[in-house]
Amino acid sequence: MSALRALAAGLDAPDLPVDVHGTVFQARVWSSLREIPAGETRTYSEVAEAIGSPTAVRAVARACATNPVALVVPCHRVMRRDGNLAGYRWGLSIKAALLASESA
Repeated sequence: MSALRALAAGLDAPDLPVDVHGTVFQARVWSSLREIPAGETRTYSEVAEAIGSPTAVRAVARACATNPVALVVPCHRVMRRDGNLAGYRWGLSIKAALLASESA
């Protein structure tokens, strides 16, 4: 199955080549997000730790907020530490729907 077909089917496509422009830090965050399996979530703190910058929680949140390619870089899989949904560029209802579809 091609990477594009996998995305269309709601599956992960971590091998899909992406040419997204951002800072080195944003690229590290976005790369880390692409490693989160469908149906799983991480907190902003966990992502910060995963990229080796445990104190950069706010910067991770900002990188998620500036992600220009939804689904390819699944920033919808990042949650607040208390488990609540936090800001999502395309709206919290979309984030909730994506998470629900992935856990089904």
